[in-house]
Amino acid sequence: MELRMLVAFLLMGGVLFLTPYFYKPSQPPVEEKAGEAKPAAVETPAAPAPAPQQSQKAEKSTPPAAVPEAISGTQEESFITDTDLHRVVFSNHGAVVHSWILKKYTDNSGKLLDLINATGADKAGRPFSFEFPDRKPSVDPNKVLFAAQVSEDRLSVDYTFSDGTNYFRKSFRFQSGRYLVEVSSEVVENGVPLRHFLCWRGGFGDNTLEDHSSRIRTLYYDAQEATLEVNEGKIANDGPVTHRGTFSFAGLEDTYFAAVALPESGSAFELRTFNDTVPAILTGKESAHAGAGFGGEGSNKFQLFVGPKDVDLLRRLDPKLENVVDFGWFGFLAKPLFLSLNYVNDRWVHNYGWSIVLVTVIINFLLLPLKFTSLRSMKRMSVLQPQIAAINAKYKGVGLRDPRRNQQNQEVMDLYKKHGVNPLGGCVPMLLQIPFFFAFFKVLSVAIEMRSAKWLWVQDLSQPEHLAIRVLPIAMIVSQFIMQKMTPTTTADPMQQRIMLLMPLFLGFMFYGFSSGLVLYWLTGNVVGIAQQLIFNRIFHVPAPAVESKKTAKKKVARN
Repeated sequence: MELRMLVAFLLMGGVLFLTPYFYKPSQPPVEEKAGEAKPAAVETPAAPAPAPQQSQKAEKSTPPAAVPEAISGTQEESFITDTDLHRVVFSNHGAVVHSWILKKYTDNSGKLLDLINATGADKAGRPFSFEFPDRKPSVDPNKVLFAAQVSEDRLSVDYTFSDGTNYFRKSFRFQSGRYLVEVSSEVVENGVPLRHFLCWRGGFGDNTLEDHSSRIRTLYYDAQEATLEVNEGKIANDGPVTHRGTFSFAGLEDTYFAAVALPESGSAFELRTFNDTVPAILTGKESAHAGAGFGGEGSNKFQLFVGPKDVDLLRRLDPKLENVVDFGWFGFLAKPLFLSLNYVNDRWVHNYGWSIVLVTVIINFLLLPLKFTSLRSMKRMSVLQPQIAAINAKYKGVGLRDPRRNQQNQEVMDLYKKHGVNPLGGCVPMLLQIPFFFAFFKVLSVAIEMRSAKWLWVQDLSQPEHLAIRVLPIAMIVSQFIMQKMTPTTTADPMQQRIMLLMPLFLGFMFYGFSSGLVLYWLTGNVVGIAQQLIFNRIFHVPAPAVESKKTAKKKVARN
């Protein structure tokens, strides 16, 4: 059983580390509309086409509009909207955003969290820059000075520019106390609407984390199929990729934050995925960062959520929006576990570290009857080891393909059957623990409540300890070794016993880089397991089976 356990943990580690490389979620085909050219990489400029060749869709859906006379700004100016939740800095140079700070969250360096990677945006374009899928207008709107009109409460700003031929407009209307922004845009050239996207590229989220670029993805929730689709930036290695459909939401995310558009119900919407190689804030080293474009029409209007992936907050805004928090394959277990942690934290202990400890204790005691059944089976197997060793000695040297190998296995199984032992019974606790392990792993990976959650000396339960020598993994190794020594041995093979002595070290190596909350869960389970083993050893006593004397055995042989 111990060997099976070692193999199970090896497989479990393999799943954790190798799944991201081998599991690639299926991507729906990119939709190409009639009359629309295949999207090309942004780096390849498209030659401007004459106005009559504009998208047929735009010509049919909207009649030509009169373009206002010249409207523009006279000098570069900034506008700041400052609420209790965020501080956003706009510039009329391109009508873009230079900083988007969430006041209730800090980055990995302890400063207020700015969702924009400034160095990356300088290269890929500032958030809410225009991008054109068909052709570019004769004037680059990302380089002109817009005229700004600010509301009295300073929660809204309208940017407009016109040269008599081209007309560009962007509007942002914030809501006090909410992470929602009403966004609209319009582009007209020679009286004809021009399809466009508003883009967020160059980095998003907590850009001060190591290898943060790998955590940025685009996503959308297909309302008709009721499915969440998540896209890595690498799908756009050969150029921007566009998805069109009836989406409940669509946008950009990292592990704990999201910027997603909520289109009007039932309306078609386009999400464009980019992959830009830009410098990272932490190291300055260039790496690929996923980016998103919103809209795809000549005139776009949608609500934009920019904030934390907090399940309660998202549910209050829109029930579908809580699907932004993806609990993955083990969602059936991870989500109830997350709700249990929240309940214990809010009602009882007010600390997520102690919540993990308490929920782990509760889980282990709910599984206590099954565990005691398993321990009883392991105890009986341990008592039978001398007889199993005798059978193995009897068939020593028999090859795997030798017919006598089947006789050996049959004798062992007959022995188990005679004494009512299930050889797989000892695996039950391990098999039950693995789903909870993956569920805890997922909760600690996606639940923003765990981000920066403190417990005793641990500063962030969602990350490894910030210590030169991490205490929790070492304590876990010690507790694993103690529990292993207390657990009945179910093998008489000295080699397997020596291998099992390495199990705590293997687990310690595997857990050393895991989040502190996950290590705390396993350590707590070990401590509870040691206590349960002590109770079991005092309550249950399995008598040793009677062993035939040599004289009795000789009489049986003589009779035969």
